Amino acid sequence: MYNAIYQSHAGSWAITLLLFFIAYLLIVTNKDKAGKIVHMILRLFYVIMIVTGGWLLFAWYLSELTFIIKALLALALIYFMEVILTRAKKKNLDRKVKMYHWLQFGVTALLVVLIGFNVLSF
Repeated sequence: MYNAIYQSHAGSWAITLLLFFIAYLLIVTNKDKAGKIVHMILRLFYVIMIVTGGWLLFAWYLSELTFIIKALLALALIYFMEVILTRAKKKNLDRKVKMYHWLQFGVTALLVVLIGFNVLSF
């Protein structure tokens, strides 16, 4: 059971990042209907990630501080992805704000991946 949930969680992360970049490119290139559809599918994968990640955290890793921090960073990463996409839809991103949000996204994504693959631990 653990392996199936773990693989679902890891796979949903990969698909989520791919869908995020596809949705962003569709929104930026003014393909609003396609961008909206991909964004809704992306939100479904957020739910899959949160459910499988919560199951892994509470069933196996609740006593490890590293994975609690990873869970909080993962929720922040989902927030940053949503902020980038919604502001891109509303065309509410100037150059400085856009760089700030992308920097937050990049640093948080890097930390989540490094903790997820046990490269970084506390």
